[in-house]
Amino acid sequence: MNEEYKDKGPESRRRFRWSAALRGYLDLTRLPNVFTAVADVTMGFLIARPVGNAWQPNAWDFWTWAMLAAASAMLYSSGMALNDLFDVEHDRQARPERPLPSGRVSIDAARRLGWTLLWGGVAMGAAAGLPFDTLRPGLVAALLATAILLYDGWLKRTPLGPPAMGACRTLNVMLGVNASNVSLGPGFWLAAGAIGVYAAGITWFARRESQRGNRGQLIAATAVIASGIAMLYWFPRVSHRTMPELLDDPQRWFLLIGIIGLLIVWRCVRAAIDPAPVKVRMAVAQCIMSIVVLDAIACLAVRGVFWAGLIVLLIVPTVLFARAIDVT
Repeated sequence: MNEEYKDKGPESRRRFRWSAALRGYLDLTRLPNVFTAVADVTMGFLIARPVGNAWQPNAWDFWTWAMLAAASAMLYSSGMALNDLFDVEHDRQARPERPLPSGRVSIDAARRLGWTLLWGGVAMGAAAGLPFDTLRPGLVAALLATAILLYDGWLKRTPLGPPAMGACRTLNVMLGVNASNVSLGPGFWLAAGAIGVYAAGITWFARRESQRGNRGQLIAATAVIASGIAMLYWFPRVSHRTMPELLDDPQRWFLLIGIIGLLIVWRCVRAAIDPAPVKVRMAVAQCIMSIVVLDAIACLAVRGVFWAGLIVLLIVPTVLFARAIDVT
């Protein structure tokens, strides 16, 4: 590709180098996955708003959501950058095409980016609480940053790795919930915990994605993924904010969860039957992108089709960017 630009002058060469560097950073931060993190925090934000017509969104609500989305995106991106930083020696052997071992992003640049995004994410989380005069989102953002560091630096390769990743996703949802002074009822914890358990299952499923997977481990991880989806099955009955129409006619909810759950689980089962690395990696990517759909379903129970539809729209950039950038 360098040959293509060598005779087109310094401006073309600078553009090529800039483009290659940008691609390296987008690969490093797993850009497609960032939208799944934004979906998590958006779901938490929406299910914690006042019930029904009591909530009329205003400029401060938009400010709060924008700060939450920025915090979630920055914290997730920092986690990916720091993850590769801690994993650079392993990746030199297992995945030499990654940005750091391939030299597309320098170690120093990744370190600066990771720490800057981490602190920036905590600051954005704190800013989200300003309209409601609460420190809660800032505190949750700090807890999330701590969980990210624990996972990346120490827990990832231990049996506590999958639960630690699940805790990160749970805290991401609770970051959105806590951007108000709402009482933290069991429904919030169930929705956040469902996403967390689901993410823990994905993490376990993906632990040896660069090698031929262990069939027993993949089946057990699939069971954990299914458990997270099953937790959402009960969300409308636990939450005191569920729409009355859904309580009066719950069959559609159960059918929706059942269909989505079967589609997700079947992808994992197919990879477990033939655990080749490419099939495992594909199942992991599909499960990660499905987080957006699960967040939308949880929002549907409380806020209805319109707001759930806005979350579903996040699947568009997730899928589009996933065509060019690895999500695992």
